[in-house]
Amino acid sequence: MVTRQLSIFLENKGGRLSELSEILAAENINFSAWSLAETEEFGILRTIVSDPERACRILKEKHFAATLSDVVKFSVPDRPGALCSILQVLSQKGVFIEYMYSFSTEGGVACVILRPTDIALCEKALESIR
Repeated sequence: MVTRQLSIFLENKGGRLSELSEILAAENINFSAWSLAETEEFGILRTIVSDPERACRILKEKHFAATLSDVVKFSVPDRPGALCSILQVLSQKGVFIEYMYSFSTEGGVACVILRPTDIALCEKALESIR
């Protein structure tokens, strides 16, 4: 399923991540997934939140560099080989993945977020698995 992802560029300085989370908490916006990648000078936080459009607007008002993009979100059983079989199908169908991140829940299910170069092709490939 296609969902909106919020990407935020953060200066690599103490407290910036805490400040961001405080801003969104004050607005009752919940994080459901995130991935933080960093370099020496800045980090990129990619996150799924409860209200991405509003979160993006609020963060821009607070002088954060934030953008929205479409990503694909799906669930997979949390067991060895389950993700591998899905990635094999995506590869066979010609889906190129720019990046991905995932997390497991207590219920034996993993949630996967991925950014393919072709979202429609990715969705079609995932539908063929179901």
